Amino acid sequence: MGKHEKLLIQILRGTSDANISFDGLCSLLKYLGFKERIKGSHHIFTKDGVEEICNLQPKGGKSKPYQVKQVRNVILKYKLGEK
Repeated sequence: MGKHEKLLIQILRGTSDANISFDGLCSLLKYLGFKERIKGSHHIFTKDGVEEICNLQPKGGKSKPYQVKQVRNVILKYKLGEK
């Protein structure tokens, strides 16, 4: 199991939203096929076929818990990460 799969499981579990690294979350979204655009501290992720736009900002190297929840909801809604 690779690092992306481990992080995906951790996010889907939802027990440690405050401990998800920002770089790891960005890397996971790119792995899932999202395109990244950076404007200042905002990392904006879009993907064809996904209505929502994921707008992420780091907080001391970690992801903000509410943004991790938003990403989890998008992953579940569109069944991303399934093989």
